[in-house]
Amino acid sequence: MDRLIYVAMTGARESMRAQSIVSHNLANANTNGFRALQHSLQSAPIPGEGLDSRINALGQRGNFDATHGMMIDTGRALDIAISGDGWIAVQGADGEEAYTRAGSLRVTPQGMLETAGGQLVLGNGGPISLPEYQKIEIAEDGRISVIPKGQKAETIAEVNRLKLVSPPVEELTQFAPGQFRRTDGEPATVDSTVRIRSGQLEGSNVNSTGALVKMIELSRAYEMQVRAMHTAEENDQVAARLMRLGG
Repeated sequence: MDRLIYVAMTGARESMRAQSIVSHNLANANTNGFRALQHSLQSAPIPGEGLDSRINALGQRGNFDATHGMMIDTGRALDIAISGDGWIAVQGADGEEAYTRAGSLRVTPQGMLETAGGQLVLGNGGPISLPEYQKIEIAEDGRISVIPKGQKAETIAEVNRLKLVSPPVEELTQFAPGQFRRTDGEPATVDSTVRIRSGQLEGSNVNSTGALVKMIELSRAYEMQVRAMHTAEENDQVAARLMRLGG
């Protein structure tokens, strides 16, 4: 069979993989703190007999787009957004430390502070537990203060502090929508310079229009590769007929 079919098949496969990444990004266009996944193609010339035009396309999945999402005002005391670089430390489903910029927080009936996705928020010494309160405030440096239930305003007191970190972006990988870990698996150290904004949330950094355009481009590339496979098949059938006639 014409070797063209293998080149076209590889291109179609990588177009489908890239399409799945773009679809995943588009599906998370409204996920707070989400970072768009990246994907690129690398040319891989095929050595040996044949023309130099035989080049496979190999997908190179990148990490993620680290640009910040748009800030959304909510006015809610338990909604926080990172100002500039930095991350909120949380406990993943497997118990390991993870990081997020999705700052829509809530308090469980047991008094545990968690994200909207159910990850426990980490503070001094582990997951943050809060007493019953009638008012809560989160300062820009992550300090959490409450007015205990049934007490007066002057009884406001600091009860914990968010663990805010700022590891280099190149050391992080996104293992779930809006959730990140260091690639070496080690926990990041506290960064006292990280600041938050209370009453705001950071949206996804996915460009919906750009993602839709990319999907169209990848769809056309896939169709082109499929046509090339059909051409290779037709060439093979014609060659087989000629060989039979020659015999």
